[in-house]
Amino acid sequence: MIRNLKNTTTLHNGVKMPWLGIGVFKVEEGPELVNAVKFAIKHGYRSIDTAAIYENEEGVGQAIREGLDEVGISREELFVTSKVWNSDLGYESTIAAYETSLKKLGLDYLDSYLIHWPVEGKYKDAWRALETLYKEGKVKAIGVSNFQVHHLVDLMKDAEIKPMINQVEYHPRLTQKEVQAFCHKHEIQLEAWSPLMHGQLLDNPILQEIANTYNKTIAQIIIRWDLQNGVVTIPKSTKEHRIVENSNVFDFELTKEEMQRIEQLNQNHRVGPDPDNFDF
Repeated sequence: MIRNLKNTTTLHNGVKMPWLGIGVFKVEEGPELVNAVKFAIKHGYRSIDTAAIYENEEGVGQAIREGLDEVGISREELFVTSKVWNSDLGYESTIAAYETSLKKLGLDYLDSYLIHWPVEGKYKDAWRALETLYKEGKVKAIGVSNFQVHHLVDLMKDAEIKPMINQVEYHPRLTQKEVQAFCHKHEIQLEAWSPLMHGQLLDNPILQEIANTYNKTIAQIIIRWDLQNGVVTIPKSTKEHRIVENSNVFDFELTKEEMQRIEQLNQNHRVGPDPDNFDF
């Protein structure tokens, strides 16, 4: 059982990754962003997820430096993720994009670096670049984001190193069973973005009923469901009380029946783009 924010899953290459982190999608550069990441570090979060396209890596880097300093922990205790954007997919351009992200973040290395979307005809060259970065010790773990099973199969046909992580849209309305089963079989850690479905589930009566049982919020129930499904989760919030609340999920456990009730909410409904029908 996952007992606290420090608990980690071990990726197939032996690297440890926290089960729960903070995401910063759509959080603009500025004090709100810096404070959110610092709040998270202060309250025990050790995983921070950003991406080149979020255009906030500089603020995240500033927050990491200030947060580490204020809490008195080392860089090695954090797990920092960024992603290469579609327009930079290609061998040389991916390596250049990595260096740009590193420079903006002000870090010496990343803990994980992901291909953001499976752009056809481009992701294999980008993956070769990630393999190079990994072999050179510039990144601790490499992975993908938004890859469906057929993308993973195609990538792994020619890959020397299989992905360690696949970050996908994952919530009770989109349970991604096929992707989850494939990742489990191949020891690829599944990670959820938009676990709270942009807030669209926060008035669901079934989730509310389960939340009432434990005196928890719907958000906490969903995060707990993710973790019990073995899915790494990075809910986004900029408010300190929400950041604390999102991590207060280690003092209860959902029953098998409750897990199944949540599972039955699935409608294969996306709030983000469909990886197979996305205008890249």
